[in-house]
Amino acid sequence: MTDTAGRTWAVARVGVLALLWGSTFLWIKLALTALSPVQVTLARCLLGTGTLLVLCLVTRRGLPRGRAVWGHLFVAAFWCNALPFAMYSLGQRTVDSGLAGVLNATTPLWSLLLGIAIGTERGVRPVRLGGLLLGFGGVVLILAPWQGTVRVGWGAFAIVVAAASYAVGFAYMGRHLVGRGHPTLSLSTAQLMAATALTALSLPAGGLAPVRLHPAGLAAVVVLGICATGITFHLTYRVIADEGATNAATVGYLLPVVSVALGALVLDEPFSLRVAAGMVVVLAGVGMTRRAKPAPRGLA
Repeated sequence: MTDTAGRTWAVARVGVLALLWGSTFLWIKLALTALSPVQVTLARCLLGTGTLLVLCLVTRRGLPRGRAVWGHLFVAAFWCNALPFAMYSLGQRTVDSGLAGVLNATTPLWSLLLGIAIGTERGVRPVRLGGLLLGFGGVVLILAPWQGTVRVGWGAFAIVVAAASYAVGFAYMGRHLVGRGHPTLSLSTAQLMAATALTALSLPAGGLAPVRLHPAGLAAVVVLGICATGITFHLTYRVIADEGATNAATVGYLLPVVSVALGALVLDEPFSLRVAAGMVVVLAGVGMTRRAKPAPRGLA
């Protein structure tokens, strides 16, 4: 594959990932009309795992072997799947799907903050630190704690926790799983299997409630599991393997546009000027954190 074709495929893959990932919040909102948050989380893990297992069979890819790699997979599954999936389902009981996508865009900010904390981001320039502060200022503007909306506030807090959890998960996957000789399809399948096992442990906490026979909600669960979990997660793994955890996190740039558009068009969700301003501030902050270091000039 030529360099031009490779770049085109990389851009297309990121675009498809943004569309699928950005639609996740719509499918979660619809799925909650039929299932409890725990049931939504378990169902998407099960369906996502089944989808990737079929792809493994078709492509004749085996699952990873070894206690060490499976230990890493369970840790990554907690931070990148089980915890954030549960937090999104809990949070979207009170938070619109569009707002959930906006808050998810903070993942690159958490990635930078984590990198500073663990020492992988050294010599951070003032512009990137300014972007970090600006981005979190945008989150505060979106949440508007001065309005006293405690119910919505706690739901939004759960989604921010999910965004931060993704940052931890991406960094862990990039450090301990990718680039170790395992096909990304095998890793993504095994990790979703681990996430399914972890999520099953939470069934007593609301997962045994009766299922509501809501056709749109049940259909949304299927799309959420197959497309927005199985396929999306595999594409995320490919981006991490090919371009690094930081670039995977920056897909969050595009998610708010997709989630807000779908929320407004499909669910008729309101979109206030305050939230719009907050989204712009968050994306501006994220953009500042991703500013590349200028190349050194040659000697005169």
